[in-house]
Amino acid sequence: MSGPFTFQVLGRDPKTGARRGRMTTPHGEVATPAFMPVGTAGTVKAMTPQELAGLGFELILGNAYHLALRPGEEVIRGLGGLHRFMGWEGSILTDSGGFQVLSLADLRSISDQGVAFRSHLDGSVLTMTPERSLSIQDALGSDIVMAFDDCPPLPSGRERLLEAVRRTTLWAARSRDAFPTDGRAVFGIVQGGDDWELRERSVREITALGFDGYAIGGVSVGESADRSRSIAAFTAPRLPDDRPRYLMGMGTPDDLVEMMALGCDLFDCVLPTRNARNGTLFTTTGRLQIKRREFADDPRPVDEACGCPVCRGFSRAYLRHLYVSGEILSMRLNTMHNLHQYSDLMRRARAAIEAGRYSDFLAESRARAAGTGNAAVDEEGAVGRSVSIAGGKIE
Repeated sequence: MSGPFTFQVLGRDPKTGARRGRMTTPHGEVATPAFMPVGTAGTVKAMTPQELAGLGFELILGNAYHLALRPGEEVIRGLGGLHRFMGWEGSILTDSGGFQVLSLADLRSISDQGVAFRSHLDGSVLTMTPERSLSIQDALGSDIVMAFDDCPPLPSGRERLLEAVRRTTLWAARSRDAFPTDGRAVFGIVQGGDDWELRERSVREITALGFDGYAIGGVSVGESADRSRSIAAFTAPRLPDDRPRYLMGMGTPDDLVEMMALGCDLFDCVLPTRNARNGTLFTTTGRLQIKRREFADDPRPVDEACGCPVCRGFSRAYLRHLYVSGEILSMRLNTMHNLHQYSDLMRRARAAIEAGRYSDFLAESRARAAGTGNAAVDEEGAVGRSVSIAGGKIE
């Protein structure tokens, strides 16, 4: 165990807003900028905790809503908390369930008191209030907990966005007051959609509450990738400089490089793991669809510049064979490769900031993206957030 939550900015790039930092949580240090693999239900799909740590990850994400439904927060508390339950020794950030206000819109009713969800598993009712959400996250033993928020889709009318900003502030204050002061962190979430006036208002109201960190919410919720970047670009510089800035649910490697240049410190996204299961692999030169017939007899690794165990040990031909054969190993190897790409990207970005050459790193990324025509969506057409549906599909 480490000490109470702290955050330090250790260095800044002289030509951009990129910054190098360090968070300390009760479960260790996290070098920032950092990417969090998504482990909604207490597991990052196809990966063991030991493999995640071996890839260099120090912080992963879980979800209060899904873990409360199955197996239940009291079961996890009784088994020693989420860290012991899933065998993860690093830090854990848990989403409050606020995103499910959006993704389960057909299965919930909302008021200022909270949200009544009809379970996508068995139809039972789960009432989620700020107090309940923070109580669940407390039971899980999360190192960083998120305030409960009202996350509307985009596009939404001004009236809905205004309601979400007002309610998010109301819930943020209740979330802050509901969590014990014990060395763990509570992050507030900024909403406002793509309305700059409402974004500005939400920043003022949420930062006035004095959280340990701040998240940019309401992105990757139906808008274009360019619009997502615009929202983040508007919001990030307005957040306190001495607290971590977390961009929720976004995005591609190109997104991350752009958003780090604005001073964002934390990221999560389902793209590396979901795309892996769909046969799309990230490389240092763009994306590769391993399912394509042209790779049937290709002896090369996925990425000759990649040092991950997959590229060191397996050919494109073998990975294609696994995928088209429906082998479970395909999901594991593809996921390992994609997560390595994300981890290595963050490592190289931190090194560039330390060397004072992040502007060069950014320019190289933009040139590469222009040359490959990389899209900013995944193989299922999503821009990044983990979406739960009535059929029970989660990341």
